Amino acid sequence: MALHAVSRRGFLVTGGALVAWNHMPKPAQAAASRDPRFVFVNLRGALDGLAAVAPYGDPSYEKIRDGLILPLDGPQPAVKLDDMFALHPAMKTLAALYADKQAIIVHAAASPYRERSHFDGQDVLESGFGGVGRVSTGWLNRATGAIPKGERINPVSAISVGAEVPLVMRGKAPVVTWLPVGFPPASDNTRDRLLAIYNHTDAELANRFNEALSVDRTASDPNMAGKPGQPKRPDAGTFREAGVAAGKLLARDDGPRIGSMSFLGWDTHANEKPVDGQLNKLLGSLDAAIEGLKSEMASVWHETVIVVATEFGRTARMNGTLGTDHGTGTVAFIVGGAVKGGRVVADWPGLAEAKLYQNRDLAPTTDLRAIFKGLLHEHVGLDEKVLASDIFPDSAKVKPITGLVA
Repeated sequence: MALHAVSRRGFLVTGGALVAWNHMPKPAQAAASRDPRFVFVNLRGALDGLAAVAPYGDPSYEKIRDGLILPLDGPQPAVKLDDMFALHPAMKTLAALYADKQAIIVHAAASPYRERSHFDGQDVLESGFGGVGRVSTGWLNRATGAIPKGERINPVSAISVGAEVPLVMRGKAPVVTWLPVGFPPASDNTRDRLLAIYNHTDAELANRFNEALSVDRTASDPNMAGKPGQPKRPDAGTFREAGVAAGKLLARDDGPRIGSMSFLGWDTHANEKPVDGQLNKLLGSLDAAIEGLKSEMASVWHETVIVVATEFGRTARMNGTLGTDHGTGTVAFIVGGAVKGGRVVADWPGLAEAKLYQNRDLAPTTDLRAIFKGLLHEHVGLDEKVLASDIFPDSAKVKPITGLVA
């Protein structure tokens, strides 16, 4: 059974994750020429890739994106990446990493899923399978468990940022969870079930987990106890804090080498706007998380790859509420000191009416699994046959994209 320790307070308060982490087996310290880190960031809700990275060089761009065009001049101009694409101005850290050749943008990308349900889209993205409801484990957990024993990356060294372990991190390989301040907490029922499991399997861990919960309750704001309502949406500061805390753990000599993070709120049906709506705040928050990870992982940044993806894109045209609806093709970001960056990877399908998927979406031309397989093979060192058979079943025809890492 996977090892999950949940704390609602942050890294500096108690680190319920740190309490559990110190109890876990430590990674092998055998000498190795490399010590890679791999982090998957999931943007839940479907990112509008045409707004995040605008194909301003496409002759159909201005017509199809009327009302959602990123400005190339003025007080908040988009950052030109090349003669075809421009990056949203809220992503200053990503722009700097791109300029330093430490970031790649993959455009017109998608999972194998071709419908528009968030639930099913997340299922396919996180399971690594070609269809919905096929498995109860995730590709990143299976990848963690497949790392050859004796390597620097230990099969148990994985962390998930969030109240509960997402599908992508579920499976046989143990995972520690950590929840930043401001993120929706795990329910009391979930905590009680975890404590009951630990009581029956490991008395010492149960005591440590109970101590962490006790400190957590003490550190919590007593004025908020028992009040109804949902927590406010995490802001840029919260996103950065999550990146900082995860980065601290990932940079430790005895810390995890595999990580996952999930950020909610990307379902921009209304008031999306080019640079002064809700998407601007979301992209700025994501950028802050990347900056937080980078700042804390400076010592191991040259061994780090972070891949950012979402379950599907959004419609090419604006809807009647100044937003976009569920779509298909979108963007993925690959950042890190180990990345061979400074480029946009895209088999660009075009935005002409006849080129749209189902007359509404950016047509997907790159399978996200090709990105994941390429990175896990070249950066983490997993065998291509294992990736095709065990990590991403149904993907034999999806060839890994090579040359993404230095």
